[in-house]
Amino acid sequence: MASTTDFKDYYAVLGVNKNSSNDEIKKAFRKLAVKYHPDRNPGDKAAEERFKEISEAYEVLSDTEKRQKYDQFGQYWKQASQTGGGYPGVGVDVGGFDFSQYRSFEDFINELLGRFATPGATGTGNYRTSTGGRTGFSDYSNFNDFAAGFGTNPQSTTQLDREAVLRLNLSEAYRGVQKRISIGTETIDIRIPAGVKTGSRLKVKGKGQSNPQTQQRGDLYLKIELDAHPFYQFDGDNLVCEVPITPDEAVLGGLIEVPTPDGMVTMKIPSGIRSGQSLRLRGKGWPNAQGSKSDQLVKIMIDTPKDLSQVEKELYEKIRANRSYDPRKNLQQMAL
Repeated sequence: MASTTDFKDYYAVLGVNKNSSNDEIKKAFRKLAVKYHPDRNPGDKAAEERFKEISEAYEVLSDTEKRQKYDQFGQYWKQASQTGGGYPGVGVDVGGFDFSQYRSFEDFINELLGRFATPGATGTGNYRTSTGGRTGFSDYSNFNDFAAGFGTNPQSTTQLDREAVLRLNLSEAYRGVQKRISIGTETIDIRIPAGVKTGSRLKVKGKGQSNPQTQQRGDLYLKIELDAHPFYQFDGDNLVCEVPITPDEAVLGGLIEVPTPDGMVTMKIPSGIRSGQSLRLRGKGWPNAQGSKSDQLVKIMIDTPKDLSQVEKELYEKIRANRSYDPRKNLQQMAL
């Protein structure tokens, strides 16, 4: 259950502010991700935690919908995201509602129960508290249990199910991983298959909440969320990355080395390529349940050098003096 003491200011984590553009947020994340990435800080637990923190912040602030929820609801944005900004079963729209007046989420629930309780219906009997001792994921099920179960039987099969979020880094999700997590006093090992992505939902049968009268147990549903990565992003099922090239490579073409999840590969750059064009590496993307892989899309960015040697400067001046191509030729006839 989130409280003000648990609240993370994601803008402060990335060193930006609420008015920062998406490009500014992306630039700040990449700078910090490179600095604190575990590969550059082997064995440094503090750097690892910092990397997870900035990845979590970027995941929220880079997503338009999540950022809007975060800006509106603050420390309660995750609960609001699960209910679409309102509370199903209670019929109260909280769009634009100011949560800052409450010291914690418990205070809000207490007032809500007092405000909407009806004769013969005890809302507190339908609200289940969170089971402590979890590691590896966060449990958000109790908020939905309250909202959807108001005035209903708390022992129904659906309410015995539990939903939680399991965070993975890109390497774990790409290759698959064995995870040990705690649910109350119970510790279980879960095998995560290769190729899960943010939004993937895994069912762990019989690991939900238990009905003390019938001993019936619901199921545990794990919703996967992946940490943001400084190089790779997703475009549907494909992986996307940006690779810089020099102006001469753009003009003349050539062969360059490009990272893929399985290692470096050689890719041919066609002559005359433009900045922003994408090249496709077939079968070098994300694994799927059928055992194949999607593609990796390489977005080419021409990186213009700022510090030139004397020889380089003289050669560029010679090119300028003898250049036959005018990229602005058509602009001469441009008019309103």
